[in-house]
Amino acid sequence: MSPIVKRKGEKFTLPGKYLLFILTILCTGMVLLTFHTTIFSGPLGTIAGYTIVPFQEGVSAAGSYLRSRSEELSQIRDLIAENETLKEQIDELTIENTRLQQDRYELTSLRELYELDSQYDEYEKVGARIIARDPGNWFYSFVINKGAEDGLSVDMNVMAGSGLVGRIVDIGPNWSKVKAIIADDSNISAMVLSSSDNMVVTGDLRLYASGVISFEQLIDSDDVVAEGDKIVTSNISDKFLPGILIGYINTINTDSNNLTKSGYITPAVDFEHLEEVLVILELKQTIED
Repeated sequence: MSPIVKRKGEKFTLPGKYLLFILTILCTGMVLLTFHTTIFSGPLGTIAGYTIVPFQEGVSAAGSYLRSRSEELSQIRDLIAENETLKEQIDELTIENTRLQQDRYELTSLRELYELDSQYDEYEKVGARIIARDPGNWFYSFVINKGAEDGLSVDMNVMAGSGLVGRIVDIGPNWSKVKAIIADDSNISAMVLSSSDNMVVTGDLRLYASGVISFEQLIDSDDVVAEGDKIVTSNISDKFLPGILIGYINTINTDSNNLTKSGYITPAVDFEHLEEVLVILELKQTIED
């Protein structure tokens, strides 16, 4: 340890740790003198009571304060360690909760597909997962992880949720591109399930922002079609198998020619939240042949 050297022109300052050491030695010495000698008896004891005792009390208070602070620091360290442990547990529980929520969502989605499969049990189907989609808020064009190697081909119908999603328009060995019925260039020959009246359902992405797509050329001569009626694919559709649910009539209006009606349909499928789909492994032409 280097000696303390006073430079010229500088004031001498004794470091705090040395001052505390000296005061401790003095205090200890005074305590020993008090207990083992009679030097502070009589008048000298009175004087010592006014000088030494307050000093001893101060040192004792300082020692108690330092001991208390040491205990507090020890408790703080324990609390910090406990807090870090609790944070790790919270992170683990958060990850586990997220995983459980994802599993629950997937289970719900798979249950919906199972129910949909049961509704159309006359068709053979295969499940597929969506792996990519075109930019935008909705799944109007997307790619699935099944292709020609899985027995798929162009124009096969795709379903999800409660009804029709669209059809395959392009295919590769292990992927297929699907165009949804809400796409701008989508047109479907459809009919009202309750009356078998035919219509044409047209996709419109701008219109789907309100949750609907349009229909037109409905000839309702008996005036029986009403809001809420189910709309399904018709027998005369050249791309889609008959009887697949498209949606429900939301609004119906009489055209200016007083012969046909048009309006809007609420699709049966939520095109904003799609993950898995069912592909029907049969083509309309094959069924007709």
